[in-house]
Amino acid sequence: MPAKNSLGEIKDSLDQCVGKKIKLKANGGRKKVIEKEGVLESTYPSLFIIRVDESSYSQRFTFNYADVLTKAVELTLIDDKPWNLAAK
Repeated sequence: MPAKNSLGEIKDSLDQCVGKKIKLKANGGRKKVIEKEGVLESTYPSLFIIRVDESSYSQRFTFNYADVLTKAVELTLIDDKPWNLAAK
């Protein structure tokens, strides 16, 4: 996928992936990295929500599009062909 260099382009890419499985890798602060698999639940004008269903609970993560642009969050579509949504 070509590099995304604007927030609008990132949002447009994520709008097409609503309801699909996503692999999430995010900076959790203090040298912690969160790696989860979930579903892109919804997108809004300034943020998007990923729902992660674990065996005993469900959790929602909310990020803004600038997190993807600055590579604080890396998203990969889980499909036959992996498609990296993060800016390069």
